Order: sequence, then structure tokens, then C-alpha cells
Amino acid sequence: MQTVKMYTTAVCPYCVQAKKILRSKGVEHIEEVRVDTAPQERMAMMELTGRRTVPQIFIGSMHVGGCDDLIALDNQGGLLPLLNGA
Repeated sequence: MQTVKMYTTAVCPYCVQAKKILRSKGVEHIEEVRVDTAPQERMAMMELTGRRTVPQIFIGSMHVGGCDDLIALDNQGGLLPLLNGA
């Protein structure tokens, strides 16, 4: 199973939804980077992704995007293969 890293904030319903989807696919550990408590992490996230919003999700070294992107990837059948390293 690939590592999953997610930039989040404490009160983000999309972050909660994304975590729920990932856990339903067997992800046991999500490395959360809180951008609300660490402003320098938000700057790093913006440099990496070009986006300001959370969540920003990485599976392995691939930037998946936000919650809508994660849902679209799952609907296309690409989430499980990506999580499994394909």
C-alpha cells in the first residue's frame, strides 16, 4: 500500500470525506499535515500543488488533488490501483 499524505485543516468537511473514502479502501495511516496550525506548511503545499484549498492529497509521489479529484479517480477505477502501487 502506497503512503498517503494529506494537507488538511481542523474544520474541513472535505478532508473528513476524503479520509473516509481512503479508509474504506484499506488505508490505515494517513500522514496529515495541518496547514491551519503551521502556516509554513500551507506555503509548502501551495508551492507543490499550485492550489490554496484543502485537502490536497498525495498517494506515493503522485498529487491526486482535492476531495473531488479523489472521488473522480475512484469513480474511474483508478484509486485502488494507485493505492496498491500500480
